[in-house]
Amino acid sequence: MPKILVIRFSSIGDIVLTTPVLRCLSRQVPGAEIHFLTKKAYAGLLEANPYIHRIHAMQTRVSEVIPALQQEQFDYIIDLHNNLRSMLVKRALKAPAAAFNKLNLQKWLMVRLKINKLPEMHIVDRYMAAAAHFGIVNDGEGLDHFIPTSTPDPSAILPPAFANGYIAFVIGAQHATKQLPVAQFRKLIELVIQNPASSTKHIVLIGGPEDAPMGKAIAEGFENVWDVCGKCSIQQSAMLLEKAEQVVTHDTGMMHIAAALDKKVISVWGNTIPEFGMYPYYGKRLSLQEQRSLQLIAENRDLSCRPCSKIGYKQCPKGHFKCMNDLSMQQIAHTLSLP
Repeated sequence: MPKILVIRFSSIGDIVLTTPVLRCLSRQVPGAEIHFLTKKAYAGLLEANPYIHRIHAMQTRVSEVIPALQQEQFDYIIDLHNNLRSMLVKRALKAPAAAFNKLNLQKWLMVRLKINKLPEMHIVDRYMAAAAHFGIVNDGEGLDHFIPTSTPDPSAILPPAFANGYIAFVIGAQHATKQLPVAQFRKLIELVIQNPASSTKHIVLIGGPEDAPMGKAIAEGFENVWDVCGKCSIQQSAMLLEKAEQVVTHDTGMMHIAAALDKKVISVWGNTIPEFGMYPYYGKRLSLQEQRSLQLIAENRDLSCRPCSKIGYKQCPKGHFKCMNDLSMQQIAHTLSLP
């Protein structure tokens, strides 16, 4: 009966991407007791996950939780963050451990020299490789996201007309260079509204409190656009994604929640690239044809400066921001009009 600690401190998407490992460990390792270490801000993401025995959450420092972790006497540690803090945890617990490959050298070569040595491998499979000690295999069932039954239903804050269907636009991103400008969002909304082939012309804007000013600017003047940025918790936002007909999102955490919920996802990429291994992941529970029908990757592949970072910046280093400003909203609008 091995007691296993899985470490991933942040953020939303990275934690959701660990869920296949948690499920496979629980189902394939007899008697496995799985614990998860993360930040308090993200513990709620895994609150309803049936494959986790216990969640350990810290505010900022690993010293907050190390004494309690030492009491657990773990048999093995699977480090899916692989940074200084996770190394401090492993050193303190003195249990056998493995960490996932962050591909820092390959990413550096791609960003700085545009030399592509990245493996054609999703980060989920790199996470799975870190658990190879237990002989588990990827079951192909994709990502999990479990919404607690206690989560208040956010549908009540939507106008009655939205009960007939809506498209969810996730407008936030951790870095500005991964985010469509307001003008591009408004152009996309106009194209959706004007397209006679669009079966759904109602749009819900989803984001955190930090996205509220942008949400207000995008929604201004549009009667069929409803802005809920800053009004919903992460799990309430997930509920809105679950009920949406389609989802437009940046390379961000809610993209992975949408994929976990088997939604049709149009992912919009700015300074980062899908080749880093973070594109929407559906696993093998869906056929290749079904997966192709569920996603469109919208990106500007004609720029020599892209990717300019493996994460992102506050503003475009070149000043032109062509990766987002020159992206075709017509292509996205056309995809949204398809059944």
